[in-house]
This record gives sequence, structure tokens and C-alpha cells, in this order.
Amino acid sequence: MHTFCSILSLLSCLGVAQAAASATPGSPAPSICATPEQAVHEQGYVPINGIAQWITVKGAACRNPVILFIHGGPGNALSPFAEAIYDGWEQHYTLVQWDQRGAGMTYAQQRPAEDVRLTVEQMRDDGIAVASYLRQHLGQDKVILMGSSWGAILGVHMAKARPDLFHAYVGTAQVVNARQNEAGMYAQVMQLAQAASDTATVEKLTALGPPPWRDPRNFGILRRFDRKYEGLVTDAPPKHWWQPAPFYATPQALADAEAADDYSYIQFIGMQGDGMFAKVDLPALGTRFDLPFFLIMGEADLLTSPAIAHAYFDSLSAPKKSFTLVKRAGHDPNQAVLDAQWKVLREQVAPLLP
Repeated sequence: MHTFCSILSLLSCLGVAQAAASATPGSPAPSICATPEQAVHEQGYVPINGIAQWITVKGAACRNPVILFIHGGPGNALSPFAEAIYDGWEQHYTLVQWDQRGAGMTYAQQRPAEDVRLTVEQMRDDGIAVASYLRQHLGQDKVILMGSSWGAILGVHMAKARPDLFHAYVGTAQVVNARQNEAGMYAQVMQLAQAASDTATVEKLTALGPPPWRDPRNFGILRRFDRKYEGLVTDAPPKHWWQPAPFYATPQALADAEAADDYSYIQFIGMQGDGMFAKVDLPALGTRFDLPFFLIMGEADLLTSPAIAHAYFDSLSAPKKSFTLVKRAGHDPNQAVLDAQWKVLREQVAPLLP
């Protein structure tokens, strides 16, 4: 018995998910796909590494390749916005959104204790468990792994640890090294502010001083200036993308999402600059990948510098790899980024699929 539920049966399903989470691990459930033509549209809690975690699945046909999206933040679950952003993709792919530990609906159901810290390794293992579950649940040999920003950190860790689970890795807004990316963002924003004679911003950045920092507020302050300057040279995404679907737009769900965002930010940055982000050093994982590796970067991305990402990309060996630079795009997704992702999927990943 699988633990997904429809919206109408959500309340009763929550109890099923909790019971299943305590059941003996390793007992595989049969695939829900009786025929290749069967459509799938599910959402609910699934037992993942000891807790109930929220997963949504939407696709027009079980025969289509599966994409597992690894959201950013780490607290910025994509599930409330996925149908608007990826409208139409479900005709060609089965789309899976996963609210990570400490994010979205997973946080709402299973709030981590304040004295329990999240780790990249724990989140990596959660993601691997989700991918393994999807293979069994959807009757697929492998899935396509897509991550952005924090999700691109986690995605690389997953791809490195278990390449056998994935057809390919597609990373967007790729973080490479915490200190290098953070220092690069500070220097670039300062340079832009000075060139624009933006005295107020220069003074505030000077007061912050260059990273690393021990005050968790400093990263958020720099991020606001980063968004300001990216916004001057990029195209905004459609406004309807960021209107949560009705199921996620209740007062309680919105309050939970905000609380999850706050919790995950502290876990990411750390109260003394010692959170998960401080430990990110992807080159230290090794530069060989046993799966196709694709990067998509906004040309104006200040948070995750395309130059830093390209240097990392050049150092990698993989069965196939490509680097795409997107004009009029920054760190946050917009239509140009989505179009670039679609093109990579259709022209570069699709020929690799069985």
C-alpha cells in the first residue's frame, strides 16, 4: 500500500503515511503504472529516512521520462508553484517535486527539533531515497536529476554518490564553493555599486566588510543588493509563477512555508556563519562524474558566478557534458532559463535515454 493521497483524502492519508514511516524499511511496493499510457497525478506524504516527506507527481503517461526537481533555498519548496512554472512539461515528462526535510509541507508535518541540525549528507541521503522510491513507484530504471541553487549543491552530491540512479544531472545556478561564491558576489556587487555611484549601497557593503561573516543577517543583506543589480539587466519571470496553487494558499500553509523558510535559512547560513553553506566545496568531492553533466547559468548571476561555475565545469570529466549561458537571466529563474532547460532536455538529454 503506497502512501500517496488525493486532496480529498489528505487528512486520512496523513495517518497512513505516518504508519508507513514506522514500518519495516526495504519492503518494496509494486509500481503504480499498470500500462505505459497511464497518467499519474498524485501528492502526499511518503516515508523517507524515518520521516514523512511531501512528494508530488504529475505526468500524462507512465512511459515518459521522470524528472526529479531538487528545489533551492533550502527552504523554498517548488511544489506550490510547479504547475504554473512547468505548465505543459507533463505531456513529455513525469514531473516530481519533493519538499525537502525542513521545507514546505514536509516541515509542516514534521518540524525538526531546534537542537537538531540539518546536514548536506543527510539531505543527500534523503534525495537518494526519494530517487530510489520513484524508480520502484513509477517502474523506471533511472530518473533525470535537476537542481537549482541550493538544489544544485544537493544535486551534485546525489549525482556523485549514486550516478546509477540518474540518466543525467542538469544543474542551474550552480554553487561551487561557499567561500569563493560568497566572496565573488560581494566583490561584483561592490564593483557595480561603485560604477553606478550608488553611495548608499557602497557604504552599507563597506560596513558589512567582505565575507566570511559570523552574523547570519549579512548574507541576506548582500542578497538584497545582489537582486537589485541583477534586476536591472534581467527579465522578470511571469507574475503568475509565484502565486501558490490553491491547495498551498491557505493561511496555515502560508505560515508554515514562511516558518520553514526562516528555519532553513538559519540551517543553511548558521548562527555563526557555520551552517551547511560554509562547508560547500564541490571540487573536493572529485571531478569525475559517471553520468552526463549539464550546467545552465544566467549570464548576470551574481550569487553563483558563471565564471566560477565554468571553471568548475572545465575541470570535470563526464560521459557527456555541456555549459549553457543564458542572456537576460540572473540567479533566479525566468522564462529564458526555463527555455534553456527545455532545450537541454529535448536536444541533449533525450538522445541519451533508452
